[in-house]
Amino acid sequence: MKNSAVFVPHFHWDREWYEPFQVFRHRLVAALDTVLETAETNRDFRFTVDGQMAAIEDYLEMRPENRDRVVALVREGRLAIGPWLILLDEFLCSGETIVRNLQMGWAAAEALGGAMPIGYLPDMFGHVAQMPQILARAGIEHAALWRGVPGSVDGHAFRWRAPDGSEVRTEFLFDGYDNGLDVLLVPDQIGRALGEYAEMTAGRWGGDPLLAMAGTDHNAPNPQLAAWLRRAAGEERAITIATLDEYIRQHVRDEVAAVVTGELRSHVRGNILPGVLSVRLGLKQRMAVAERTIDHAERVNALWSQRDDSPFLALAWHKIIESTAHDSVVGSGTDETCDQVEARLAEAAQAARAVRDAALAEPAALVPSDGYLVANPLPSARTALVEVDVVAPPEGTTLVATASDGSALPVQLISQAPTVLSDERMDASQLERVLRRIHRRELFGLLIDHYELTPGSLVFHLAEVPSGGPFDLLILRREVAAASAAHPGEWQVRTLAEARATALVPVHVPACGLTSFRVEANDRRAAPATRLTPATATAGALSNGVVAVAVAADGTLDVTGADGTALRGVGRLVDGGDRGDSYNYAPPALDVLVSEPTQVTVELLESGPLRSRLRVTRVYEWPAALSDDRDLRSGQTVPTPVDMLVEVRAGEPFVRISTSFLNQCADHRLRFHVPLPEPVAKSASAGQFAVTERGLTAEGGWGEYPIPTFPASSFVSAGAANVLLDHSSEYELVEEGSALAITLLRAIGSISVNIHPLRDEPAASEIPAPGAQDLGMRIENRFAVVPSAADWQGGNAVALAEEFRNGVLVARGKAPTAGQLPPDATGVRVDGDNVLVSSIRRVADDDRDASTEVRMVAMSDTTSTVRVTGAFTEATTVDLLGRPLSLTAVRDGLDLVLGPWEIRTVVLR
Repeated sequence: MKNSAVFVPHFHWDREWYEPFQVFRHRLVAALDTVLETAETNRDFRFTVDGQMAAIEDYLEMRPENRDRVVALVREGRLAIGPWLILLDEFLCSGETIVRNLQMGWAAAEALGGAMPIGYLPDMFGHVAQMPQILARAGIEHAALWRGVPGSVDGHAFRWRAPDGSEVRTEFLFDGYDNGLDVLLVPDQIGRALGEYAEMTAGRWGGDPLLAMAGTDHNAPNPQLAAWLRRAAGEERAITIATLDEYIRQHVRDEVAAVVTGELRSHVRGNILPGVLSVRLGLKQRMAVAERTIDHAERVNALWSQRDDSPFLALAWHKIIESTAHDSVVGSGTDETCDQVEARLAEAAQAARAVRDAALAEPAALVPSDGYLVANPLPSARTALVEVDVVAPPEGTTLVATASDGSALPVQLISQAPTVLSDERMDASQLERVLRRIHRRELFGLLIDHYELTPGSLVFHLAEVPSGGPFDLLILRREVAAASAAHPGEWQVRTLAEARATALVPVHVPACGLTSFRVEANDRRAAPATRLTPATATAGALSNGVVAVAVAADGTLDVTGADGTALRGVGRLVDGGDRGDSYNYAPPALDVLVSEPTQVTVELLESGPLRSRLRVTRVYEWPAALSDDRDLRSGQTVPTPVDMLVEVRAGEPFVRISTSFLNQCADHRLRFHVPLPEPVAKSASAGQFAVTERGLTAEGGWGEYPIPTFPASSFVSAGAANVLLDHSSEYELVEEGSALAITLLRAIGSISVNIHPLRDEPAASEIPAPGAQDLGMRIENRFAVVPSAADWQGGNAVALAEEFRNGVLVARGKAPTAGQLPPDATGVRVDGDNVLVSSIRRVADDDRDASTEVRMVAMSDTTSTVRVTGAFTEATTVDLLGRPLSLTAVRDGLDLVLGPWEIRTVVLR
């Protein structure tokens, strides 16, 4: 019926936001109590639980006795749950995290009666390009969302197409997820109000019934809703109560003509609040660390461990996914909320680290204790620079590393530790106090190799790996007691550490594989030269034969790549005021930009041959805060030194850069500029299983100014500049496309401000958030710059970003005696240009031993040929929920052809 309307009772539940999680959960329990009671007393009632299972899990943890009630309503189709675990911010986590979110949410919903097969994404601040493919490859044909849809969509639905061509029919909540509430304001006038709303929006609905989303944030619908709607229904208009799933799959019939391809970041029908990309930097960095740690843990656990640590991995993933909520990692909550998110991400990283280290300990048990195990988490062989603590070479000798195949490797000595740890004089009666420091054999973090006891003198010799035979603390106590009795008076007690040094070694590691090496002093063999062009340094320049850096007088860098492409002025810092909030940046009307340092110093730290480093320190006078007039920056300035560590390594085609400063100023935004040789009209950034191109502007039209700041996860490319990133970051093409600006810090003091120059209305309550100023915090960022005349594909940015973000893993050998190093071992190898491997993990098979799941993404607009090799004889292609699709032939490896931007998951047995 054309004049029909379908009401979908629901709530939108922010798990934590302007109140911390437990406060919101208290409200959640009361709200879901009401929902269950309403549904059980009125069979016409339906309810949609916001698309996220976290709300149900949080409820049942407090109300476990209600599990059967939930299951009964789900099975009857009157309570729609899932498919997500959490309603996430899609741009501030990895594509793999999005997949795990869907997997864990789907599994939890299935355990309670079934998941809603709708990709419900009601309140995210924009949507990633590959979401249609993620949904489609999980068997989900429909989505529903609000923010980010471009102005070209004039109906209530469109076909959303991913870069690979996958599509999902998408319900456009063009008036938000609470459009039905205004109709319900006066229960006796619902019929009239509904008629007026239907007339106002008639052009959107075509022949489909009007969708009225009857719910909002943190509130259950009124228990009288069904009765109100029965009274309001009549001959002119049929009114139905349904779940969102029922509306989309049973009530809509019109063919959908509009097609939208790629990411949804338009401001035209709803605010996408882009400032969340850069506020509370620490949350973004902790998310990256947690994701990287669990990725490495899964890989080494799957390939090199016999332990079943799946409970710990599941725990870590759950905490990561909880933290991706669109009011969590974004940093738009109160200080106590953000502190909880930070702690949760730290817990996730800790659990994952424990699994990773336990998995590495198993092969490390085969490596002699004077050696080191190196594990490569990437599925391609690489030569990595490993930094280890070793015995310092005696005078007249040199350090040489020996690989597992017996070949010699060069060593760069970069520091030496002091050998005298303590030198004390005390009365003989106090010697027992010294002995109490010893724990079995450990003293000051090292182990006692041997000791010298003479009248009036006790000398401990410590080593990391003792070579002096057994040590018995009880015998030492007896000997010291006798000696002190025989020699009362003053004693000298010295603790001497074995001379230690920090060394760099270039180690070749197989794909997802293991190798080992040891470092020893040698007076007969000269240290071998590196097979790569050495890294060199002068007082103001670095080079490795592939990339060169020169420090300019203002402290910026001139960087020249392998093909002669030069970037000049890299690292110009521009600091400006910010009178905005956690959701949107806003410059003061009379802003003062500070970009010139008052002082520049350059210090040579290392001169090669494996690594060369400079430290550039620039001092800036930044305004202390905004003035009382928030359109002015304070006249008081704070001298702020900013350290920039610049590094090149032998063989690497990029320059590693890290910045560090103590933030003593409020209400400001600091950006790192990379000037381009010539202006560009577009940029490209790698994110969630895709590289997205963007222009110099963003589409506007709603309640906020469409500032063209965009997200980037692993790299951003503009013209001749490719910048590899450590964590999700915000960037913008500035100066009419002549420079790339990456945000290092955005410091603000309120969740939302009521009067915002670039936004029409508040985004939330005006609640202070002093922690978002990051005052007194050391602000650190790291990235790498690759100059290249080629675009990001020709410049191999996908592979370089993976190498930059993922260091090798190093563990000390655990074998009790010295001996031969074990041979190298190769895990899973994946060969293919611009192919990203997002996951390698152990999965359980029915009636079989555990298998290895590998997820690959073709990060290219052309077909990719991929070869996978390893210790497997069978391969099955599965969907993103792990359901088998097809067996694939294996002949000394697995050969695959991936379409442009295709996500492919295979299980290897």
